[in-house]
Amino acid sequence: MDGSEITEIRGGANQRRVRDHNERLILSMIQRHGPMPGSEIARRAGLSPQTASIILRKLEADRMLDRGEPVRGKVGKPSVPMALNPEGVLSFGLKIGRRSADLVLSDILGTVRQQRHREYDYPLPEEILAFLEEGLARMQDGLAPAQRERLCGIGIGIPFELWKWHDAAGPDNARFRAWRDVDLPAAIARFSELPVFVLNDATAACHAEYLFGRGKAFRDYAYFFIGSFIGGGVALNGSVYEGNRGNAGALGSIRTTSPLGESKQLIDVASLHLLERRLVEVGIDPAILWRRPQDWRGLERHVEPWIGETAQELAKASLSICSVIDFEAILIDGAFPAWVRGELVARVRRYLDHQDMRGLIAPVIEPGSVGENARAIGAASCPIFRQFLLDTNGGPSIF
Repeated sequence: MDGSEITEIRGGANQRRVRDHNERLILSMIQRHGPMPGSEIARRAGLSPQTASIILRKLEADRMLDRGEPVRGKVGKPSVPMALNPEGVLSFGLKIGRRSADLVLSDILGTVRQQRHREYDYPLPEEILAFLEEGLARMQDGLAPAQRERLCGIGIGIPFELWKWHDAAGPDNARFRAWRDVDLPAAIARFSELPVFVLNDATAACHAEYLFGRGKAFRDYAYFFIGSFIGGGVALNGSVYEGNRGNAGALGSIRTTSPLGESKQLIDVASLHLLERRLVEVGIDPAILWRRPQDWRGLERHVEPWIGETAQELAKASLSICSVIDFEAILIDGAFPAWVRGELVARVRRYLDHQDMRGLIAPVIEPGSVGENARAIGAASCPIFRQFLLDTNGGPSIF
């Protein structure tokens, strides 16, 4: 497909015992396709009109749905579209990155209501937890009592095995290793009663793209998110697949070969820490890469070579991924300005044309649309997704 349409979510049932499933199905359909009348919901979900009407009334009573203005046609009664209520459920999302952390308050539409940002040399557990505790308190102080009642959890987007970063982050690795013994849900429970959901940061970004971005257009795709270290995620059967241990789509670990013939991981040859290193070598403070709002003007002579090298690696990795699963698309996003993303996607498309594709069907290469905030928004979406929306692939346990 060309990505111009939104893929369908189907599969309802009328039995009372699966009513929760049907509620999730209807919320997921409206989230994916937008407001629609009850008759259309019943048809798409394969539910009887009576069953759909009962569920819609309950969701409206629970303030999860809003009733829109009647749409009058030429014949029959006017149809009334049902839409997600932005105030229906709120959640927090924390992204823990190598150079910065972001805490957001988001709603079911993916709208960021509040955000706090912190930069650092290295992420250390005590500092991250203090940032989260203070941020939660200040953000909740700004909410009305009715809004605080709609908070459903805290999502944490964190790189897999963060404590192993010392190989790439410098000599202060002993402080990194403290992450190995950190039980995040238990630590957060000391200052918050909200349920905690922990997931890989790149998988969180993939969730954001699936729910609020270009991912709506595709049923199956692989997703790259390029931060300090590149990561990824996969969407299968119309839902993000996290795997039995929450580490599916660990695309940064794909094997590749350096220009000198050394065996490397993709993380070593297609990440922003390489651009950081370029800037340090020419005497430019690399902190400019992580400041908000992002402004990379004046860095073009250093960014362009990085784009070229990264695009070549992404083209090779894309075909490696598609040799395992026949993905229809590869989506690319990252913690960089939109013009960098656009040029990177264009280069990957060109390089893909020159790859050996015997036995493969070339995927569509598309830009992501959520952008640098994808990991935080995706982390915030996790409590909502796990508790209110339909996961067609199942998923790991709630922490």
